[in-house]
Amino acid sequence: MTNIVLTGGTRGIGLGMARAFLERGHRVALCGSRADSVERALSELSGLAGPAKSAEPAETAGSAGSAGSAGRDVLAMVADVADRSQVQALWDAAAGRFGRVDVWINNAGVSHRRQPLWRLPEDEVRTVVDVNLAGALNGTAVAVTGMAVQGSGHVWNMEGLGSDGRTVPGLGVYGATKRALTYLTRAAAKEMPPGVSIGLLSPGMVVTDLLTHDYDPQELRRARKTFNILADRVETVAPWLAERAVSRARNGAHVRWLTTGKILHRFATAPFSGRDVFGES
Repeated sequence: MTNIVLTGGTRGIGLGMARAFLERGHRVALCGSRADSVERALSELSGLAGPAKSAEPAETAGSAGSAGSAGRDVLAMVADVADRSQVQALWDAAAGRFGRVDVWINNAGVSHRRQPLWRLPEDEVRTVVDVNLAGALNGTAVAVTGMAVQGSGHVWNMEGLGSDGRTVPGLGVYGATKRALTYLTRAAAKEMPPGVSIGLLSPGMVVTDLLTHDYDPQELRRARKTFNILADRVETVAPWLAERAVSRARNGAHVRWLTTGKILHRFATAPFSGRDVFGES
């Protein structure tokens, strides 16, 4: 049994991974930025964790709760990852509930409208940088500090568009945060205290609102051809990542779902495969 903390765990790939962890008998603490999304996630995941216990409020802004049975517990709370004190509260709640944190996953992420940098309002740019980059910085700092005290643990940072250096017009700010996150993780791997490690998870192209964000209907129709070749559903990718997040927790590890070989194979077989990741959803 592994004790796991997952930021941004109320929807998309984060919620899918939380579900997969619980199905495998692990214990999970997750956070989201809004009370309503946290409550929905807790309600959905509590059925996997077992009969609900009484709520246990967390000492952060917003509301929190927990549910579970022996060996399959879930804790969910509101936390703004851009605020290190709230990230610390998430660690404290998870460590207090489970006794220790074995794996911490910085998954929280947001995108912006598909616009050139000079057309994006400052507050929209700031939000993306605060969540995607500052949030991962805060999560890494808090988790590594706690793991150094307990003597072991692993941190995963979640890659995304831009991590490999590829550029897409209109997504410069989002891509820049993910590129920076990859550098941060590789540098941090050389700084880890004894017993603590860090690595990168790369989910590839997953059909979530983050992928289809801000497409107009005509643009989305054009993009679907590429998505149907390269993208996958949460239900496919999340269990695969969850299994490896536990089994491949080694310093400098880089776990990729969409490898170069898989990309080449999919393009080669695309005329015959008939994949429709939207229809399958």
